[in-house]
Amino acid sequence: MAKIRLGILGGGADSLIGILHRVAANMFDQFEITGGVFDVKHEKSLQFGEKLQLDKSRVYKDLDHLIITEKQLPEDKRIEAVSILTPNFLHFPMAKKLLENGFNVICEKPLTTTYEEAKILNELQQRSNVIFAVTYTYTGYPMIRQMKTMIANGDIGKIQKVDVQYYQGWINPLIHDKEKRSATWRLDPEKSGISCCIGDIGTHAFNMAEFVTGMKVENILADLNYLYEDNPMDIDGTVLLRFQDNIKGVLRASQIATGEENNFTVQIYGDKGGLKWEQENPNYLYLLKEDQPLQVIKPGHGFLSEFSLEGIKLPPGHPEGIFDSMGNIYYGVAMAIRDKSKFDGAYPKLNDGLRGMNFIEKTVSSHKKGNVWIEMKD
Repeated sequence: MAKIRLGILGGGADSLIGILHRVAANMFDQFEITGGVFDVKHEKSLQFGEKLQLDKSRVYKDLDHLIITEKQLPEDKRIEAVSILTPNFLHFPMAKKLLENGFNVICEKPLTTTYEEAKILNELQQRSNVIFAVTYTYTGYPMIRQMKTMIANGDIGKIQKVDVQYYQGWINPLIHDKEKRSATWRLDPEKSGISCCIGDIGTHAFNMAEFVTGMKVENILADLNYLYEDNPMDIDGTVLLRFQDNIKGVLRASQIATGEENNFTVQIYGDKGGLKWEQENPNYLYLLKEDQPLQVIKPGHGFLSEFSLEGIKLPPGHPEGIFDSMGNIYYGVAMAIRDKSKFDGAYPKLNDGLRGMNFIEKTVSSHKKGNVWIEMKD
């Protein structure tokens, strides 16, 4: 079967996210990177395209040229899906144009910079016949998918407590220097949206809480931290969560957790047991029971769920990581493009990005109104 022709917007030069997406796209031999716009400067984009050994004519000056030129090509030659790896403020205009012109889309999170923009994309996608994925990367980990399956199967009983934490310390060298914190795009509302910490990593935790539990957050109460009066963007925060049946949860996110690298942990507790997972040790899922020893579940074994095993590429004992997780999402997108009735749940959909934007705005609103409870309505 011919590979799906993939275009990429952004992600050139030394972009970490670019490497992650390119490796993931190639992992299951489902995609072929065909062209794109890798940099705002065309010369740099061409240089990067040459490095990827792409046809020079498929490395475009901008998105408009990509769309016009590709649509003139025969259907079996043109780009079929486009990955958006640009700064946040470009997600909406790029995704909108791609949807309007019939391209499948894979978009980095957050989906847009406002909830209203996200709703526009949602309406466009519902009227189209294309696939739209939002790369909440961590949902692709086999042990996260095993966790989701075990919770759905009732292995830990009725959920009583949801605890998600995402701690980083990367912004410490910038936030305490007035010049530096004014210069980074992450702290510029025009480029990043109304939130830095919650918008960047808090949405991962929010999406994960809903993904593994199968429940929707119904109400939130937020307390955010900005540190300096001239800093318009949160860089730390705690959000109380209420799910259905008044099930309680807490979401903690920080970019000033000194010394932390990428400490994303998920802990779900039921009346019969608990499950714990740590992103920095992603091949271990811990099952806790009051009357049994701690159990450690690892990927690749035949007794695991089909959903977990779909994303396994190596025998047990061979560690899989962030590239594999993103690769599993790309594989889910590929299967959906080939047959839209299959692989539901194997990749985060546009609606997940829509809920993420709603969460960001409700969180900021809760904080600014004096740390009050706000209903999460779509």
